[in-house]
Amino acid sequence: MEYYNRERISPWVIAGRVVFTIALIACITFIFSNSMAVATVSSSSSGRVLAWMRIILRHLGHPGLADRLTMHIVRKLAHFCEYTLEGFLLMLCMRVYSRHPLRHITVPMLGGVLTALTDETIQLFSEGRSSQVTDVWLDSAGVLAGILVAIVLLLACEGLYYHIKRRHE
Repeated sequence: MEYYNRERISPWVIAGRVVFTIALIACITFIFSNSMAVATVSSSSSGRVLAWMRIILRHLGHPGLADRLTMHIVRKLAHFCEYTLEGFLLMLCMRVYSRHPLRHITVPMLGGVLTALTDETIQLFSEGRSSQVTDVWLDSAGVLAGILVAIVLLLACEGLYYHIKRRHE
């Protein structure tokens, strides 16, 4: 009897669930695959990103900034950006799985912190790598930033939706 009382789920919601869940899994897989890389491979990847960023900064007219950019800064920016994307995707997943995502805001935050802890644990077992508590804090800040960006975007989209809906009434 309970089966018949359920509301029908929109195909758009189902599509959102599939897309955002796959994107979140891909993001976490990317994060963990970077953690499994041995130190020489990880340093090489970071070195390439550092070289590209320096080229871009010089091209944009900031040679002094390009010269001050270090491998340490690039690695910390990478941590923050990876986890900002994860926080963003976690919040979008929360939105398509829940009618009231802000009531459950702790779920994506906890998911991001658990990913960060797992990430740093994986690095303990990767040759030449180490684990740092400060990276867990940085990763958690990235998750929070991604969640906040997602909330702002969701609220803007909701406001736009209701504005358009009122115009057509």
